[in-house]
Amino acid sequence: MNEKSTDELKHEITIATDIEDYLTENKEHLLKDTLAEHLHMLLAQKRLRRADVIRGSLLGRAYVYRIFAGDKIPSRDKLIALSFGLKLSAEETQKLLKISSNRELYARDERDALLLFALQRNRNIMDANGMLLDHGLAVLDTAKE
Repeated sequence: MNEKSTDELKHEITIATDIEDYLTENKEHLLKDTLAEHLHMLLAQKRLRRADVIRGSLLGRAYVYRIFAGDKIPSRDKLIALSFGLKLSAEETQKLLKISSNRELYARDERDALLLFALQRNRNIMDANGMLLDHGLAVLDTAKE
């Protein structure tokens, strides 16, 4: 089955006369994974180990393990840092942010635009933080908790 775009789903909500029908008809297009489930799927899909993600995200080992266990809900910055550790594309990062109920990266926001640029070009977190610093913007918060 073809994936429906968010715009298509919004349109269907607009014209729906019954929410139950909408939910039934679009069940396979709705986000259903927990953050931890989605992270495990990405880990397997990318053929990475958590140790690789920890190194690539600059996040603390225990903190990353708690996120993967579903015991910790990370901030938006820490999710973006995880995206670099998981070597996600910009689109995969946007989905990760949606699943976690965080605001997507917004191209009109200068900081977000720089992060999107780095993700689209497969840059690492150090490169992304360097670009943020060069523009006088806050680096990704990777402080250990």
